[in-house]
Amino acid sequence: VTGKGMTPPQKPLFPPEKIFMDWRLKRRPGAGLYNLGSTCYLNVILQCLTYTPPLANYLLSRRHSRFCRQQGFCMMCIMEDHVRKVLYSSATAIRPRAVIRDLKFIGEFKPDIPGDAYEFLRCTLNAMQAACLSGGSDLSSSEETTVIHQIFGGFLRSRVTCLNCKAVSDFYKVFMDVLLKIKGTLSLATALEDFVSPKHLEGRKSFKCSKCRKKVPASKVVTIHHAPRVLTVCLGRADDQSSRKISQVVAYPEFLNLRPYMSDPAAEPLFYSLYAVVVHTGHSCLGGHFFCYTKASNEQWYKMNDVSVEGCDIHTVLEQQAYLLFYTR
Repeated sequence: VTGKGMTPPQKPLFPPEKIFMDWRLKRRPGAGLYNLGSTCYLNVILQCLTYTPPLANYLLSRRHSRFCRQQGFCMMCIMEDHVRKVLYSSATAIRPRAVIRDLKFIGEFKPDIPGDAYEFLRCTLNAMQAACLSGGSDLSSSEETTVIHQIFGGFLRSRVTCLNCKAVSDFYKVFMDVLLKIKGTLSLATALEDFVSPKHLEGRKSFKCSKCRKKVPASKVVTIHHAPRVLTVCLGRADDQSSRKISQVVAYPEFLNLRPYMSDPAAEPLFYSLYAVVVHTGHSCLGGHFFCYTKASNEQWYKMNDVSVEGCDIHTVLEQQAYLLFYTR
């Protein structure tokens, strides 16, 4: 077996033992967020990140801003300020002005044009990751050791078996979220089973085998090799063929055992607990409205719909047409 893509990092940028998975302070939920144009897609991601316990613990400690030497735009400083404002505000809702002001640095977004929540999540995490790396000199060994990667990041393994000579090659790649196909799928478990099921590579997708020294048909299996502390799942609701939205309900559990989808499925179970859900309403992926459900530090669930923050129960949370699911170990 040959392996590519896994090099042990030399020096961690953030010590893993300083990541606290449980809330350090228990309190009522924070403020709602004003919709400043067509910004519901951004509001839901800001709320889900605010209620991600290890991230909130880190941001509230102000560990980043105390040592930040970034000139101008810094996503970590913006998020630090935002989370503090939301959780400590006496107002029922606040305006996420700093995020809107720097939207163009985060990605190709405009406040008055509807955006996609999943895209905004990916761009926000990338911008936070870049802010963590900005002071460092040796990037190659440090990327996987930032606080952002240590919370959200994991490794996928692609195991490719040549169907000609049976040689096995392993390739590893970093992931910050898992995008699942859901067409014809009724549950998260089925979508995950499909994700890790063997795929046949032939024709244009043939594999260049280093032993056979030519393109050959092969079998490829992708598994989660190193599980993240926080698992983010996107249920892909855009139909590739018709560009219409896939509106079916996909059942998802409050507690998820990730072990069956990992490289070593026979090891101890690895349980995750649901703490946030993003829902999209509307018939097309290009418009519609986003709202979310998050679990606050007081262990209660809340529906967060722009300025509105209302208590709800877990049964309501589990009955939604979910788009993004956030699980924590």
